[in-house]
Amino acid sequence: MKLTYYGHACFLVECNGKRILFDPFITPNELAKDIRIEDIACDYIAISHGHADHIADAVAIATRTQATVICAFEIYEWMSKQGVANFRPMNTGGKWSSDFGSVKCVVAQHSSCLPDGTYGANPMGFVFNTAEGDFYYSGDTALTMDMQLIPRWAKLKFAVLPIGDNFTMGIEDAIAAADFIQCDKIIGVHYDTFGYIVIDHEAAKQQFAAAGKELILLNIGETIEL
Repeated sequence: MKLTYYGHACFLVECNGKRILFDPFITPNELAKDIRIEDIACDYIAISHGHADHIADAVAIATRTQATVICAFEIYEWMSKQGVANFRPMNTGGKWSSDFGSVKCVVAQHSSCLPDGTYGANPMGFVFNTAEGDFYYSGDTALTMDMQLIPRWAKLKFAVLPIGDNFTMGIEDAIAAADFIQCDKIIGVHYDTFGYIVIDHEAAKQQFAAAGKELILLNIGETIEL
């Protein structure tokens, strides 16, 4: 299983021969200026919620690649009006099995509206079960007791959690979330992109290490094996 980081909360997981892109926000992100969305190939696009910093490039990438978009029903309606054709509309609590394995939509505590100001549905996280290992992407969220349910559905190989604070969990709450989900390998996202969410990388890693966990902070464009 491979994971490639494209900045902010955008990353791509390759598993079971399929490529799943999450929350595509690249073109407006100055930190990701060296990434060309035209070079990104994917079979699926998973969108956690409607905010522009998670959906900005979704229509362009979905239209070019013909990837299946996994998202809330309201986001499906919004994107379909812009010519996107392939979807799996879902909602919190739902599960779907496909060629990558299965995905379950879970609670995220946040807000959501689409770039034009229309309602963006409830935000969601995703639990993926695959033959190469299970993983969890929380989406933008606060620490929530619902995270304690995740081990009922998956034995996590890794988890992707926001750590930038201000709009989402910060470091301390992300460490607590890692306890709740019973996962010690965490990929940090949703940090540094804006002034409000700049973090001290080394201090963050040390806090995780002191709690017996590993925080992985990737360079934009970097790929790792998991």
